[in-house]
Amino acid sequence: MRSGPAADRPLRSVDLARLAGLSTQQIRNYEEAGVLPPAERTASGYRTFTDVHRQALTAYRTLVKGYGPVVAARIMRTLHAGDVPAALALVDAAHAALHEERGALRATGEALAALGPAPPVPAQTRREAGEPPPAPRSGLRIGEVAALLGVRTSALRVWEAAGLLSPTRQRGTGYRVFGPADVRDARVVDSLRRGRYLFRQIRPVLDGLRREGGGEPLRAALTARGEALTARTHAMLEGAGAFHGYLARVTAAGTTTGSTADGPGPSPR
Repeated sequence: MRSGPAADRPLRSVDLARLAGLSTQQIRNYEEAGVLPPAERTASGYRTFTDVHRQALTAYRTLVKGYGPVVAARIMRTLHAGDVPAALALVDAAHAALHEERGALRATGEALAALGPAPPVPAQTRREAGEPPPAPRSGLRIGEVAALLGVRTSALRVWEAAGLLSPTRQRGTGYRVFGPADVRDARVVDSLRRGRYLFRQIRPVLDGLRREGGGEPLRAALTARGEALTARTHAMLEGAGAFHGYLARVTAAGTTTGSTADGPGPSPR
């Protein structure tokens, strides 16, 4: 948005809208939502804005790029309600959430790397697991999977109870039947448990494998997600800078609510 020698003159809704490339209705909506401080009214009831509103709008639209419209609006609304610490706490919470997401992404990548290549499976076992050529049976029983992995059947049941495995049940008998994907998931869980990974750390790896269809696609997805988080971090830093500049102006005016020509202040009804 532009500023210049005439920045201090009163602005109509249409003037502010043109500066921002928005519609006048959007400007009204932003003021009513608290994204902008309250505008003064002329004798005929028309809104009048100032350069403070222009800067508030710039801060909000810059915040949106990194924080999203919901959080950005909440930050601005909280500031205009006069609660600066709460507005800053919202900024802190957004950065903490991003940090947590980045940590989870890193843990998933480390867990995936810890898996290593899958061990070769004998042709007979591949046939029993339902892989090509067409298997003579639909899958493996729990005891067969336990023997294949070298674990106890009780471990497989615990993993299933934790929601990490979901084998089908044989109609009539109720026996568990592990298809190829179930066997793969069991191998992943076994490998990561041996590396002392917790269930909550294993679950995202399994979810990613199921969603992406394999280790390499998941690695590519993790890389893309990491790049997206980095871009978001840059956007959040830019937004925080714009918000800091607006906050400094608001704080210098001595209040955080309402609107006057020099800065936020009480507004007539």
